[in-house]
Amino acid sequence: MDNKNIKNMDLYSGSAGIIEINPELRNIGFADGINISGPLSEKKKTQMIDKAAQKFGEFLDALGCDWKNDPNSKETPKRVAKAYVNDLWAGRYNELPKITTFPNLEYDGMIFQGNIPLVSMCSHHHQTIMGRVHVAYIPKINQEIIGLSKINRIVEHYGRRGAIQENLTVRIHDSINSIIKSNKGVAVMIEATHNCVQCRGVGHSGTKMKTSKLTGDFIDSAKTRNEFYEFIKDSK
Repeated sequence: MDNKNIKNMDLYSGSAGIIEINPELRNIGFADGINISGPLSEKKKTQMIDKAAQKFGEFLDALGCDWKNDPNSKETPKRVAKAYVNDLWAGRYNELPKITTFPNLEYDGMIFQGNIPLVSMCSHHHQTIMGRVHVAYIPKINQEIIGLSKINRIVEHYGRRGAIQENLTVRIHDSINSIIKSNKGVAVMIEATHNCVQCRGVGHSGTKMKTSKLTGDFIDSAKTRNEFYEFIKDSK
């Protein structure tokens, strides 16, 4: 994706007919957004890794670490750079996976997928966020439904960035809402532990953060909302 393509993809029609910003193109260049020049080729990734490794070595130098002579640390700058580009922040550098949809000819109930693993990173301290994501949406008959594994891929794509859990919840919700434009509601709940709370600052282990984003019938109908939370409870 180049800058021209980015500019051409910045809007989409929301389920209520409101023109909204494509969730994939929010905060371009930020930790929770795509790379400032879009997804990278393998060659560009290698160049980024080499440059980042050099800078991380300088970071270790600034901390007074003799990493070049430490057999356990001399490859650390390269390892860290590779981890960011290929794993921890992979969602910033890769295209959004192709999201397969299928015709929906009969079903108008809730589609729920729970306990989707989440591995992300706190934007503030670059510590891990680990948890589970629960997703549901209600399609209309003669519209589209999302291939089941693609919901996992959406979570993985947006999770593998620097993140604020609140914003990540909205991003996953809005991505599904933009794919299934005519739906009767989308719901996303994330429950996760933040290592920045456990290993620094207050140092409290075992705490869990929960966030949710609900729209459509999940807001308007107590029955639908309760069904979503019952599904979450039953999936554990």
